[in-house]
Amino acid sequence: MRFMIMVKANAISESGAMPDESLIAAMATYHEALAKAGVLLDASGLQPSAKGWRIRYADGKGTVVDGPFAETKELIAGYTLIQVRSRDEALEWARRFPAPFGAQMDGEIEVRPLFELDDFAQSDAVERFRELETTRHPAG
Repeated sequence: MRFMIMVKANAISESGAMPDESLIAAMATYHEALAKAGVLLDASGLQPSAKGWRIRYADGKGTVVDGPFAETKELIAGYTLIQVRSRDEALEWARRFPAPFGAQMDGEIEVRPLFELDDFAQSDAVERFRELETTRHPAG
């Protein structure tokens, strides 16, 4: 089972301020533990929304909307992607996640499972995705 741990953004992360060394060290220690346990798939911080964009769809057509985006509580500042055996194991790893902006600042993470191809009914489209997975991650 794959889970994404998402760090919710705040005004400081949206300002582009870099985290202090102690926070980087705490995150490195946590991610080293994930890697040592063999459950870390990927992790990264995201640059502020001012450097990004959204594509808003209406009537099947997309319109580009440049950042920044006003509601920081709806933004993601970073993520960690893990693969574990169960929801309980994901919860245990999430409980160990360092305070995302340091101990002196409030923060929030959100954890959600990813869909797996086996969650969908068999179809030609799902098989196309299986083939993509095979070519992206060949066995052996």
